[in-house]
Amino acid sequence: MSIVFSVFSRQANAETSNSWLDAITFVAQIEGGINANPARPANGVNFGQFFGDKANQPQLDQVTLTVARAVDTTSAKYEVGFLIRGLYGADGRYFNIAGITDRAIANRYQFIIPQAHLDLHFPWATRHGLDMQAGILASPMGVEALDPSLRPFYTLSYTTEYSTPFEHVGAMFQWHLTDHLDALFGVDSGNQVSFGKGDNNNAAAGYFGLAINGLAQGKLSLTYLGRVGPENAVRALGPKAGSDQRFWNDLSANYKISDRLSATAEFNVLHDEGLRADAYSFVSYLSYQITPSLTLNYRGEIYRDNTGLLVTSFIANNAYMQTVLGKATSTQSAPPTTFGALTLGAAWRPALGRHIKQFALRPEIRFDRSLNGTKPFNDLRNTGQFTFGLDITLGF
Repeated sequence: MSIVFSVFSRQANAETSNSWLDAITFVAQIEGGINANPARPANGVNFGQFFGDKANQPQLDQVTLTVARAVDTTSAKYEVGFLIRGLYGADGRYFNIAGITDRAIANRYQFIIPQAHLDLHFPWATRHGLDMQAGILASPMGVEALDPSLRPFYTLSYTTEYSTPFEHVGAMFQWHLTDHLDALFGVDSGNQVSFGKGDNNNAAAGYFGLAINGLAQGKLSLTYLGRVGPENAVRALGPKAGSDQRFWNDLSANYKISDRLSATAEFNVLHDEGLRADAYSFVSYLSYQITPSLTLNYRGEIYRDNTGLLVTSFIANNAYMQTVLGKATSTQSAPPTTFGALTLGAAWRPALGRHIKQFALRPEIRFDRSLNGTKPFNDLRNTGQFTFGLDITLGF
């Protein structure tokens, strides 16, 4: 489960050197994979999947380089840090930001800057103080993350793809009220937009929520995040796009059942005034560690798209960002559908040593089905879809 404001981990390493520069780290990571579909859809797309969306085609998902200096969020002193990450690969098509990198490359493999922010820790008001990130930020909402090392599966859930934001330009705050309770809030220019011609409606949006940890003798943590703001493009809906609100609500819980077994649940509700669209979903996860290097994972999801306007496959390489900006492009949607999805997988992470800091091999099998008889899958031919995914991650 990805944690809100991952760079502000309570377990962040304290500064071990008197030199601020000595705490700067450099990390590189490579991920590639394939998502096989025995039905061989005529349009070549696995419907409803962003990562591994091209059926039966191996791809370079992402190459990332990260330069960072973490802050110690428990410090009684002021702390200054930063994080800058560049990404090149197929995943960049979906996590781009309009007005920043959306026009850099229009091919299948794109370059993006998923994170570039200043991090500040203020020892104010409470024992652990207030933390702030400002700049290009990854969305804190949801269980699954862009970074493959922070999520259990190669593919993403419908909830992550269609009911949580991805990237922002703005500022986010985490105020540590007590040892177990944090207040979360922030403001930004919108989901995957910036300013000027890079904004689709020239209106701001923002977050609010709470994170609770250490419940049930340290086994249970809860995070609720709400978000409100216009997210549709004026080009698509006209002037009302600047005032019609989208309401996002996401509640997640993680429970450590034993040293080897943990469970996560996510409940999400989305309402969009401009599209007159609603979505409701529930996702459950189980993770069982067989050995220190081998983990089995389960994900089950029910996702209801009440209008058929949310769950969409983006056929062209630039279709996702064109849709964000309200421009005509090549997409494929289904009628109002209740989606069910079951994913089983494993993650093998042996310690290879030398210069390889991380290695992960993750096979998965996934079955998606329409629970109300529509046919959204395999180029609108089937009520169900089998996919078999495999990705490899190397970290240096």
